[in-house]
Amino acid sequence: MFYIIENKEQLQKFSARAYKDVFIEVIPNSPFTHPSQSSISLIYLHPLNARKGYFLCLKHNETLSLDEENVDSLISSFTNIYTLDKKQLLYFYPLKNIHDISLNIPTYTKPNSIVHSKYYNKYKYHTEINEIIPISKHYEFYTQIYKDIKQHCYMPVSSVFSNKAPIIFNIIEKSGLKVNPQLFEDYFEIPNQDIIYTQYHYNTLTTRPSNKFNGINFMALNKKDGSKKCFIPQNSRFIEIDISAYHPTMVGQMIGYDFEDKDIHQEFADMYGVSYDESKSITFRMFYGGDFGEYKDLPFFIKMKEFINKMWKEFNDKGYIQEEIGKHIFYKEKLEKMNPFKLFNYYLQARETAQNIYIMWEILKILRNHKTKLTLYIYDSFTFDFHDDEKHLLEDILNVFENKKLNVKIKSSKTLDFN
Repeated sequence: MFYIIENKEQLQKFSARAYKDVFIEVIPNSPFTHPSQSSISLIYLHPLNARKGYFLCLKHNETLSLDEENVDSLISSFTNIYTLDKKQLLYFYPLKNIHDISLNIPTYTKPNSIVHSKYYNKYKYHTEINEIIPISKHYEFYTQIYKDIKQHCYMPVSSVFSNKAPIIFNIIEKSGLKVNPQLFEDYFEIPNQDIIYTQYHYNTLTTRPSNKFNGINFMALNKKDGSKKCFIPQNSRFIEIDISAYHPTMVGQMIGYDFEDKDIHQEFADMYGVSYDESKSITFRMFYGGDFGEYKDLPFFIKMKEFINKMWKEFNDKGYIQEEIGKHIFYKEKLEKMNPFKLFNYYLQARETAQNIYIMWEILKILRNHKTKLTLYIYDSFTFDFHDDEKHLLEDILNVFENKKLNVKIKSSKTLDFN
């Protein structure tokens, strides 16, 4: 077939064309095997200045197999590589010239393929399922993807999300989570295994990542049914660091409001004249519901309202608003049914994610060449698979949060159930 590259001669002819900028998608053996544990079946490669795409064939039932070193050499020769999932591509090709375009099209969904759906539903646990799906159907599928997204390849993306985020989440995913196999099978429907892996997706409207793989939502593990006890440390213990009153803290920094009390929820309780627990529910309602009610004249909420109104005006006048830390841009033409408070919440989530990326970047530098690992991230919570021989690292990690003027709480447990 005219699009298949399966032997050395074909690969040399293709290399001689000296393409510089390409779009690449890796097709692993199976979409149900985590990228950290899988190998490549095919590589869809479409030069941006070519009329068609090609398949580099490494392992498929219908083709010969290229030498991996020769393929590696070709991939490394490109000037710019564009992809829909840089984090995944880094598992196979840890190169610096990869550009993640997914944030330009966060609502994009891949085309429906009846053939792929049929094979995936029938042979979910076949570890090499992509190797038996007809290669012509793979080609149709990925050619359509390229047609859908090609106009977005040269659009700029925040360097925080194109460069730092894929590396950070790639490293966290590789850490894996050890499980108690017998207990795990009581709660989850995937094959018995000692280590399972997370999979973060940050190409969302607000950049706030989701974390799901093989039917497990790691961002929303049930806190009450005992399922969190399935997860056990590979080292000595889990340590969880929670940022206290994260969004109120960030908003205070954004609007220039200085909290006097280190316990921000207590300061809000004093403002409202209610109990500590009541204050948390009131603050939540006002931050995410937009109704300040009887508290609208408190200095904090006066400043917050002024900030929201200013942001809304800029959004409408310019047609976009840019988040300050991560530089992510919210374009008016790409967002539906917006209002001032909805925009504010989008902005707040983007700021949270950007700040967390910088926090995790510093933490991963501290953990380099150590046994302790950052193994799970959930918005305002960071879970470490901690080795007791490395207790000195905890102070360095806590300093990262302190430098950001964030208050934290620490918990330790032998499972992910910290209650």
